[in-house]
Amino acid sequence: MDWSLTHTLNHFLAAHDGLEDPLVAYVNAAELLFAAVLAALFVLARGLEHRGARRLAAAAGGSAAFALLVAQVVSHLVVRPRPFVAHAGAVHVFAAHAADSGFPSDHATAAFAIATAVVLRDRRWGAVAMALAVVLAVGRVAMGVHYPTDVLAGAVLGSACALVLWLPALRRLVHRIADAVGGAADALTGVVLAR
Repeated sequence: MDWSLTHTLNHFLAAHDGLEDPLVAYVNAAELLFAAVLAALFVLARGLEHRGARRLAAAAGGSAAFALLVAQVVSHLVVRPRPFVAHAGAVHVFAAHAADSGFPSDHATAAFAIATAVVLRDRRWGAVAMALAVVLAVGRVAMGVHYPTDVLAGAVLGSACALVLWLPALRRLVHRIADAVGGAADALTGVVLAR
């Protein structure tokens, strides 16, 4: 079933150029987009909600970092070839990619860690982040670089790590770190602007 769904999505994407170009562009830029939005949210947050925005950005970034660390351990324990490697010639390759282990998907891991962290703090923006994470995960399968179970494992792992950081003691720690770094950034900005 894993290969069947991968094959179906991959051939569907190859046959629909109008969908292929924007989806491949989004999937290839997703890491940078997610990171840029979190960094901008942390740096540019102003007004009454800046503290909450900074805490959200720190929690989302911390969740992604934690989840990616765990994913690296898992990928060394479960070596699974990617579809374009295991089924060479049967997969349309949309972008150059390393032939390393594909389980779990790092992209899905980070995206779902971020999305879950956002959902826990802001349901409206969390729904947007979750939709973007789902599109990213489906896109990785359609591009032939992951099987559905690779992205599903990443989604579960990323979400679980965000939930761990939501535990009260860890949440307070993340908030203290966000507040301290945010305060230092504000002080630095004040010094630079005063010159």
